[in-house]
Amino acid sequence: MSSIALTNPMQASIDGAELHKKHYGIGNFAIWFLIYIELTEFAFFFFVFLIGKSHYPEIFYQGPTELNTIAGMLNTLILITGSFFVARAVSAIKKDQRNTTILFLWLTFVMGATYCVVKIWEYQWNIQSGFDSSSNYFFGVYYYLTFNHFVHVLMAMSVILWVTIGMHLGHYNSKHHATLESAGLYWHMIDLVWLVIFPLLYVLR
Repeated sequence: MSSIALTNPMQASIDGAELHKKHYGIGNFAIWFLIYIELTEFAFFFFVFLIGKSHYPEIFYQGPTELNTIAGMLNTLILITGSFFVARAVSAIKKDQRNTTILFLWLTFVMGATYCVVKIWEYQWNIQSGFDSSSNYFFGVYYYLTFNHFVHVLMAMSVILWVTIGMHLGHYNSKHHATLESAGLYWHMIDLVWLVIFPLLYVLR
């Protein structure tokens, strides 16, 4: 009598990630491909920003002075802190420190949620100040860039939540944690993109 083995989707993804890590290093092909696509997308947005700045220098010179720089600085600190937490989570799982890993993953998720709250508050502040996506070219690019990044933060939070659930279910340990590392890589990518967005929109004139 033959038996049919049921495959756990989460376990299958873990096995695939571990196989790739064994041959190619940190992360898996899917996450590196995704990171490449995401960075290409944002590079295009940055190119559009620079074109707009060259055509409307006065608007782009004035634009940063009309933004809530405090909100931008807060979100920069929040994302950097999140990157620190996820790095600590990856370091902890390599030492089989399960509870510490879970703690830092949840802290990373909280940083993502805090970023979203600050960003929503910033959008409300902009609207109350009379600035929306139709105000001028600068604000059109600002809203397009920051909202796109906002969506990616939500995606990163979902990935962090996925691996956190996996930790609670006991799917990761010091020998099998490539998926968790991949989640960390995606978070770092989102952080890196913001470190370009912040000076472009809030600082440089």
